[in-house]
Amino acid sequence: MTLNKIVEALIFASQDPLSTKAIAKIVRRIAAREEASEELQGTKKKHVEAALLELNEEYERNGSPFLAEERSTGWKLYTRAEFGSYVRELYPGQKVARLSPPALETLAIIAYRQPITRAAIEAVRGVNVDGVMQTLVDRGLISISGRADLPGRPLLYETSGAFLEHFGIKGVDELPNAVELRQVPLPQPEEPAEVTEEQLPLGEAGNDAQTAGEGDPVSADEIAPDEEQVSDEVDVEGAESSEELASDEEQVSDEADGAGMEEEGVENSEGPGADEEPSENSDEPEPSKT
Repeated sequence: MTLNKIVEALIFASQDPLSTKAIAKIVRRIAAREEASEELQGTKKKHVEAALLELNEEYERNGSPFLAEERSTGWKLYTRAEFGSYVRELYPGQKVARLSPPALETLAIIAYRQPITRAAIEAVRGVNVDGVMQTLVDRGLISISGRADLPGRPLLYETSGAFLEHFGIKGVDELPNAVELRQVPLPQPEEPAEVTEEQLPLGEAGNDAQTAGEGDPVSADEIAPDEEQVSDEVDVEGAESSEELASDEEQVSDEADGAGMEEEGVENSEGPGADEEPSENSDEPEPSKT
């Protein structure tokens, strides 16, 4: 049993990609348990990489439809592109997911300049990218990597493992012209204008406070004269009220005295004996006799 065949069996049976480190670890553990050859017990990463290279050369010589390729998470067996139309008939319900041109443009900006904020992407494209970004996130091609050290702490976006798997690359360094395109200066998003508050003089601040009801605080020196003026106005109003009250009381008293005198006059004019006839024994003098 050779290392090439063991590696082929492992990557064929695994549902997920396997790294060379994981393959070497499995081979050493099983070889030690089954007391296999010392060559298998001492398997290392470089031995696995050499076995995979020989396996692909064998596939090429025999015209095999399979190909061992390395992705971002490890090695896996794939069918060659020329057999794609036949294999696709096994999954008639699954349609090829295609990205729109705006989505591809946005994805390219993220791939070459990641991590990047949404505002920076919009500065490059010149349009709103909310809908396109949501589509890329839903398909798992981009993900949130953190927050930028900028005002408002905007989110940073980067490509995901599904992006590397979709385009068949191990990393973003394998993108075409990656080094050159990362050095191209890009338009920068406009910085939010700083809001500055102008301090008004105390006189204007007092006028604004009286007009709007809400203004800058007024000093105690300005408040004191107002309080004295209010106090004087209250005293004047109180004095006027007192004088009016006293005048009203005197008028009421005079009216009461006048009413009392009238009542006494009535009683005197209509006292006892006023309607009686003079008696016979009155003190009137009798006429003299001559």
